This record gives sequence, C-alpha cells and structure tokens, in this order.
Amino acid sequence: MTAALWLPDSDLDPSLQAFARRIRTFADTHLAPHARAIDEQRTFRRESVRELGKAGILGGPLPERFGGEEWSPLQVALAHEELGAVCGNTRGFCAVQTGLVAQCLARFGSAAQQERWLPGLIAGTAIGCFGLTEPDAGSDVTSLTTHARAQGSGYALHGQKVWITNGGVADVAIVFATIDPQRGKDGITAFLLPMPCAHLTRAPMPGVELGHRGSDHATMTFAGCEVPADAIVGGIGQGFAVAMGGLAAGRMSVAAGAVGVHRAALAASVAFTAGRQQFGKPLAHFQMIQERLADMLTSLHASRAVVWRLARRRAAGIEVPADVAMAKLLATEAAARATDEAVQLHGSRGYSSAFPVERLLRDIQALRIYEGTSLIQKSILARALTSAK
Repeated sequence: MTAALWLPDSDLDPSLQAFARRIRTFADTHLAPHARAIDEQRTFRRESVRELGKAGILGGPLPERFGGEEWSPLQVALAHEELGAVCGNTRGFCAVQTGLVAQCLARFGSAAQQERWLPGLIAGTAIGCFGLTEPDAGSDVTSLTTHARAQGSGYALHGQKVWITNGGVADVAIVFATIDPQRGKDGITAFLLPMPCAHLTRAPMPGVELGHRGSDHATMTFAGCEVPADAIVGGIGQGFAVAMGGLAAGRMSVAAGAVGVHRAALAASVAFTAGRQQFGKPLAHFQMIQERLADMLTSLHASRAVVWRLARRRAAGIEVPADVAMAKLLATEAAARATDEAVQLHGSRGYSSAFPVERLLRDIQALRIYEGTSLIQKSILARALTSAK
C-alpha cells in the first residue's frame, strides 16, 4: 500500500500500468543486481546492452518497420523513470542509443544508413554515440570547431569531442562538424562514422566522474578521418536541426530519469526511517522527519506531472521548447533536493555505498548539467516569456 503513494501505477490506465510494471520487472531483474558493482568498479557492462535489446527497450519508440514497438512519448517517459529508479547508467545509455542516435537516424537518416545501422542499434548488437560536445562548445552548440574539409569525393574530419557517452565502446557515431565556420549554425553538418576508423583516437575522460561511473565517457580526437559524402545525415548544413532533434528526445529521457531517481530516494528514505530506531521510536515518527518525507513525496508527483504533460503535448504535436525546458528543470532540481535529503535522513549510512542514496546523490548532478544545464533551461523559459532573442 505504501509503495502506491510514489509509484505511477494508480494514475494510469490498465495497459500503461502493465507497461510500467514490465519495465520495472526488467530493471529489478537485470539491472538492480549490477547497479552498485558497475558504479564502484567503474565498469561498462556490455551484457546489459544485449539484455535491453532482447527486452525491446532499445527499439521501444522506433517505428515497427525498423523493428521497434512505436512507444508513445508517455511510454518512453514511464520506461525511463523505471530505468532511472534502478540504474542511472543504463537510463543514460538508452537516452543516447535510442534517443540521440537511433531516433535521429530514423528521422533524418537515408534509407541506406537506416538499413545498415538501425537493426543493430535496436537489437543491442551495435552501440552508438552522439559526437557533439567539445572542450569549448557545450551549451553553445554553434561555437563548435570540429571541421569537415572537402577531400576527394568526401570529407576529412579534424577536431576533438569530449564527454561523449558510449564514445569508447561505440560501433558508430553521429559526429557534428562545420563545413564553414563563417556560416554559423548553417555550416554545421552531421556525419555518420563507423568505428573504429583510421585517424580517430578514443580515450577515457581523465579523472574520476562524480556519478554515472558505470557509463563509458570518452574523448574522440579526429586527425583527418575520411568520410564519404553519403555519410552525411540530414543534408549539408542541417546538422544543427539534427542535433536539436536529438537533444529534445534526450531531455525528456533526462527529466523522466530524474523522476526515477527522486522516487528511489524517497523509497529508500521511507524504508530506512521506518526501520531505524532512535530515542525509543522509529525515525519516521519524528515530526521533522515526516515533514521532509512529505515534501519529497509532493515534489515527486509535481515533477512527474510536468514530465507527463510534456509527453502528452509531444504526442499531440503541440510541444514547444518551454515544455521540455520546464520538465527537465523541475524534475532534475527536485530530484537533487530529494537525494540530498535522503543522504541526511540516512545519517552516516547515507555517506556509504552500502546504501544506494549516496550513488543517487552523485548521479543526479549530471542530469542537471548534460543536454542543457539548469541555467540553460531557465534561459529558454525566460526568452519564451519575454520574447528575448
């Protein structure tokens, strides 16, 4: 009965309840047993990719003609909440593999590109990455400096990408480069690059990540990688549109995943405070503890409601940029507060990886940063309100 307060089941029709429970069962069975170990050992678990493919999760939102299940945006949100509640590394992988790579190819790719790569991406026999971020081009995509120089009948890529999720293990990358820096965003072009390839060096990001330590994060350095003209995705100068289309899908995944993190933090806090005795009674019987649990529950439902609003507006074709900005901003910031509270409620135990809340606290920080920081989301919302350019 208690779990029904934070699980989404009672707010859904029976078919969606069954769908959410299907993904929850998968996560509990295949992801939960490894979530702590891959974080502590900083190990990318490739077996999970094949399991995701076999379960139909990697191809979920893709059209049936490509082998997908044509999930609605709400189903995507539900699935990524369930994954995020158990393993942020896996949820992040799916956001890249499915949202940034496979869905971009389904929308912008040529028939030959789709035929070559979508079956493997959906089955989990191939891994994709999205080569956009650079040392000096993060929030400002138009400032990227990786360039594609005409060479023979194709192009040669020069430059560097950083913080590329899946970059070190990927079989294929969508790489963004400019064919003419003077053209600004109209010069940005997307290229489909099989990997490994000559004149490309891949290396792990230096240092130790704060969170998502079971993910693969890499630098990619291009020193004249040759790509044919038919490797262009979406057309010359259309890379900015390809990137924005991918980021819109990714941002909803981030928002839904943050709801899952929030939910996991609340569930762990309820269980711990109900079982922990201090001063002769459970922690959960103290008013100050109850206040924090009540706030966590209320903000969880508020976040989920905004994410579901985004999903329904996307399905209806009436989504605007402010919808995804609000969902990502609210869900990630609320989850950050909830995970911080969860660590405090666990006391010294919250400071140890023996309990999941310290991992949740670390993992949520990335969701506030990548695919548009919280400050960028606020900027989008302020511009929508004021019509500022």
